[in-house]
Amino acid sequence: MSLADAIDRPGISPAGNAPGESWGEWFDRHSRTFFIAPAVTLILIFAIFPTFYSIVFALSRVRFTADGLNFRFVGLQNFYKQFFGNDQVHFLGKTDSMGIFGTVFFVVVAAALLWWLYRSLKITSWVGMLGRIISAVMAIFIAWVVAASLVSGNTIGTLLTTLFYVFAGCALQFVIGTGLAFLCSQPILGKNFFRVIFFIPLMVTPLGVGYAMKMVADVTKGPFEPLLRGFGIEDWVWSADPWAARFVMMICDSWQWIPFIFICMLAALENVPRDHVEAAEVDGASSIQIFREVTWPQIVPVAVTVLLIRMIEAFKIVDLPNIMTGGGPGSSTESMTLHSLYIWRSNDIGTSAAVAYLLLILTVVVCASLFNYVVLGQLRKARA
Repeated sequence: MSLADAIDRPGISPAGNAPGESWGEWFDRHSRTFFIAPAVTLILIFAIFPTFYSIVFALSRVRFTADGLNFRFVGLQNFYKQFFGNDQVHFLGKTDSMGIFGTVFFVVVAAALLWWLYRSLKITSWVGMLGRIISAVMAIFIAWVVAASLVSGNTIGTLLTTLFYVFAGCALQFVIGTGLAFLCSQPILGKNFFRVIFFIPLMVTPLGVGYAMKMVADVTKGPFEPLLRGFGIEDWVWSADPWAARFVMMICDSWQWIPFIFICMLAALENVPRDHVEAAEVDGASSIQIFREVTWPQIVPVAVTVLLIRMIEAFKIVDLPNIMTGGGPGSSTESMTLHSLYIWRSNDIGTSAAVAYLLLILTVVVCASLFNYVVLGQLRKARA
């Protein structure tokens, strides 16, 4: 409070204390500020400040010297080389030759997105339209990368590998986790035992999961070796095949994170009012109809929240590919987080920060788009 304000407001002294108010009473009056100040200070020191300081790294060429770090401003050069420079194949994959199927795929997806934007002009405010344009631009760019690399039969980069882990992995985890939760919510024998068993993988450290899955997936000495030999598969090595390695990585990641989906969805299913289900059973509804019309609308808020949390975590996958394959063969199992880590290990801190910010932008746009255009739509449908 300024001195002029204190003079204009009688009863308040220039120091901010009311007449006759002790320091203890003044402290009580401002206690909320003092209690929240340590948390705000810690957030500023350990979260916000490093986030903005890393922008300096992303826009600079950083070199280690005897006196510390030497910064040379290079603008967007660290970002540029991920899309057009010497790291393009590593990040985007091989996109220099698009086949006929890739061209058709890209044209169809781009036309559908542009039509969606055109229809949104009449029903969306300018703020909402800006968000839709950002989402559409990101989707068109990803469609171009998919068309030029994956659909055209070329190698993919860490961008599409990360999206594979996110969409394919999270979809598999959600389906299995929800299915197990639904089974354990039924009156079956031994369900408490299975609840404990299903939850155990989540309590194992990621490092332990990585080494355990590496031993389990060993096709020469692992537990599946007799089964593979029975099918005549003896010389096959999954870690030498790019897509086999990606699928093994996705399965191992699912083993670790299905318990998270399971425990959250189990809590949601057990909170569904039993009388609603019994009323549907009396009306002659089948189990599928009960789940679709009664149970699912009531667990949608929990389901979409859990899925969003899991997707955000999946974007940051780094432990399993680092431990099990080291990102190989080549860089086929390398996520964007692991990509950034390897660049950081080579002391190229600026490029590492740039890749980390590209991952941040991708995560925010994808998750915000999913929430706004899919999640909110499901919530409106469930409430209708």
